[in-house]
Amino acid sequence: GTLVGASSDAFSDYHIESKAEKVGDFSSLNAESIIALNPDFVILTGASSGRGGGVAQTDLKDALQAAGIPVAYFNVTTFDDYLRMLKTCCDITGDAEAYKDNGTEVAEDIDAIKKKAEGKSAGSVAVLTTYSGGTRVQASSTQTGTMLAELGASNITDADKSLLSDYSLESLVKADPDFIFLLPMGDSSEAAQKALKDQTTANPAWKELTAVKEGRVITLNPKLFLYKPNDDWDDAYEELYEALYETPREQK
Repeated sequence: GTLVGASSDAFSDYHIESKAEKVGDFSSLNAESIIALNPDFVILTGASSGRGGGVAQTDLKDALQAAGIPVAYFNVTTFDDYLRMLKTCCDITGDAEAYKDNGTEVAEDIDAIKKKAEGKSAGSVAVLTTYSGGTRVQASSTQTGTMLAELGASNITDADKSLLSDYSLESLVKADPDFIFLLPMGDSSEAAQKALKDQTTANPAWKELTAVKEGRVITLNPKLFLYKPNDDWDDAYEELYEALYETPREQK
């Protein structure tokens, strides 16, 4: 098929190069713009809320179906979710080879990485997502949190659920994780980094954290962890494995 439309962020985040039309932001798609393109098939996220707190894409279901447009929703958080979506899409297109190239071969590489981590314990981790307005701690059920758990890391939110809704540097100091993973996101990476500095790293207590003193604060690649890595999921697992088990630790 031919791509005729996508959300505006897809053009920048995934570098789409086509004559496709922009049909609104990820969290505020325009039903009229989509219908005007007369698409044969629309693929949306089934997440209950839009990125950034906007209107959920599922709210478009009635309008699109009333216009006679077939719609499919997918929730993709983990690699297994990705495999299920890929299988469905390849069944629709009849391209079994694409499923092998982008799915089963990637799964084999991931299994090999997981095998290297079997029996190992990486210690405790915190995944900090920084926005222009502040910082949040990711749970072990998120995209990055799931991968870390599968590689033998213990998420600090598993022991203290309050961190998910009430982050503060004081709570991070109390948990004192062995690793801190940073994931800037939002409209501006610079604004996210500034928010992290204002709320966290500028505080003298930041330097007292074990992960900071021992050189275990890692900024993650947004292409692999902020967006879905797709056929590069194995690279995401490998990056985390190397950070947990192969990166030299520096005393600071």
